[in-house]
Amino acid sequence: MSTPEPRTTDYEGFNVSHEHFHPLGKQPSSATVALRAALREQLPFEDARDFEEAHRGFIAAPPYRQIMAEAGHVAWNMGSYDFLLEGEEFDSIHPSLQRQAILNMEYGLFEVVPGHIYQVRGFDLANISFIRSDTGWIVFDPLTAKETAAAALAFVNEQLGERPVVAVVYSHSHGDHFAGAHGVVDEADVRSGKVPVIAPVGFLEHAVAENVYAGNAMNRRMFYQYGSLLDRSPFGHVDQAIGKGVASGSAGLIPPTIDIVDDIEELTIDGVRMVFHNTPGTEAPAEMNTWFPDLKAFWAAENIVATIHNIYTLRGALVRDALEWSRQINKALYMFGTEAEVMFASHSWPRWGNERIQEVMRTQRDTYANLNNGVLHLANQGVTINEIHRVYQVPESLQRNWAARSYHGSVEHNSRAVVNRYLGYWDGNPATLVPLSPRESGPLYVEMMGGPYAIINRAQQLMGAGDYLLAIEILNKLVYGEPDFVAGRELLADAFEQVGYQQESPSVRNSFLAAALELRSGIPSGVAPKSTGPDLVRALSTLQFLDYLGIRLDSAAVADEHFTMNLITPDNDEKFVVELSNGTLTSLQGFLSPTPDLTLTLNRSDLENAMIGIVPLQQQVADGTATIEGDPSFLMTLAAALTEFEANFEIMPSTTSGSSAAPSDAFAYHDLGDSSGG
Repeated sequence: MSTPEPRTTDYEGFNVSHEHFHPLGKQPSSATVALRAALREQLPFEDARDFEEAHRGFIAAPPYRQIMAEAGHVAWNMGSYDFLLEGEEFDSIHPSLQRQAILNMEYGLFEVVPGHIYQVRGFDLANISFIRSDTGWIVFDPLTAKETAAAALAFVNEQLGERPVVAVVYSHSHGDHFAGAHGVVDEADVRSGKVPVIAPVGFLEHAVAENVYAGNAMNRRMFYQYGSLLDRSPFGHVDQAIGKGVASGSAGLIPPTIDIVDDIEELTIDGVRMVFHNTPGTEAPAEMNTWFPDLKAFWAAENIVATIHNIYTLRGALVRDALEWSRQINKALYMFGTEAEVMFASHSWPRWGNERIQEVMRTQRDTYANLNNGVLHLANQGVTINEIHRVYQVPESLQRNWAARSYHGSVEHNSRAVVNRYLGYWDGNPATLVPLSPRESGPLYVEMMGGPYAIINRAQQLMGAGDYLLAIEILNKLVYGEPDFVAGRELLADAFEQVGYQQESPSVRNSFLAAALELRSGIPSGVAPKSTGPDLVRALSTLQFLDYLGIRLDSAAVADEHFTMNLITPDNDEKFVVELSNGTLTSLQGFLSPTPDLTLTLNRSDLENAMIGIVPLQQQVADGTATIEGDPSFLMTLAAALTEFEANFEIMPSTTSGSSAAPSDAFAYHDLGDSSGG
């Protein structure tokens, strides 16, 4: 095994300082190297079927490995991972993760069902699939960015012949499966009914809500889970389990025109029969599989991919239901899996042959079920949320099956998520019910452990023995108790880095390495790698928009204020009563106050212009587009109390910290958060 020479990287708009360390970090320790060697011997590397399947059906790869964004930066750079193709085994990468990272290097156009189904893989986090219909293409899951989706469509047409897009299908409500739709279809054709867009029931609500209410926090945490600022190298970002990474181009949303409502619902589009299987509450709150009965092909959406997925996703999202996920895989197995000759999905690679398909389906069904049942089996014997990840183990028979490995999820954070889903975050010990914050408890720990240098000395001993988690336990107290003590920050970063190198899950690896980066360099500044833009704003229901204003409200700034406003949007016949009282903004749809302090009337379409910031509300009132009856000063009060969320808030303690909350237009929408999924 060897460790490569350092590589350089383009941080694509981010300003990252590396004053204290080489940007690629430090070498793997002897303990990390030894652990990697042991893991290499334990895992079934002799099973090479995934490599055969990942390359099967390859037609061609484009001559380019970068895709540029309309804004001028690099939206996608597959070539930045080419170090994985050099045949080296890297001591700084878990051997199982390196295997997965190499599998995800397949790049280009692939045939799934001869003459009928094709995929472009390696253009984004997800795959984009093309179903040949009588007159054109039915596109499944048009990626994260307009530019990558457009490049995929152009490449398919170049290789297979020009055909129009006759329909688009969104398998579920995560941004890497819909946000590139503008790259494959003209929205005017969708609105006219020429090109249907099909999605599971609840798609629009969940696509918006998940990315809005806690969107700014998700966007910040995304830098940890997805390692957005890490160098693409053996010391940094190597993979994202379900693909290489997330494209940073133009993201948008074309709302669906056909909702799949029933559990099982069949449609024929341009000669292609499709049986949709709704699976709410699995990988996404709105998700569906698709069975192509005439082709014996099963589309597993993101419910069955080449990894055990997140029950809890580190960027933040509602905890998922592992048992329901298992049930829906089981249902698909007995409805479609017993007949299927090919299974393909929105990530990873297809599986061919009925025996192989059933093997993978049963493996993942059992892994999700065991995760739920095995964790609750232990929880019912008193194992707590703070212990479960050190106790629960996946059955040995599953551990030796590559389809049961936890790349996108991890056994540790998924097992804790199951406990959280059923029992919540409290472990039952009153000492943890009202805990001190790390900043409050840190100084006492530092004092009782004998001061900073005593902690440093002990942490160095622990790290020398390879006990990195124990070292992190005491160094984390030191960094919170003495945030300006540079030696403590640097040593904690070193410990984080080694733990990161040892992780099979890239999300966990990225999180440790990103924390090390921030401890050494501070919070990086720059623009987010993507934004969902005005399309997502337009997709907000008016009630969702009002709810988000309530989230942005600084309660302390309006603690003594009280007003009632009626909001009326005549073009869609909606009405709302909005109250500010007790430092809280509440909204109720379908009601109006008989004694409002003011009534605001404007069309929903004009409200959208104010939400996006195209035409401010004040201007609409001045030109008569919007009308106000009553005292307009209440709107100014509301506007002055709205916080402008910043995407660079502190996660690891910094030596200097601060935040600002700037007043803004009451009806101008701001950061929309993360548009990725998983």
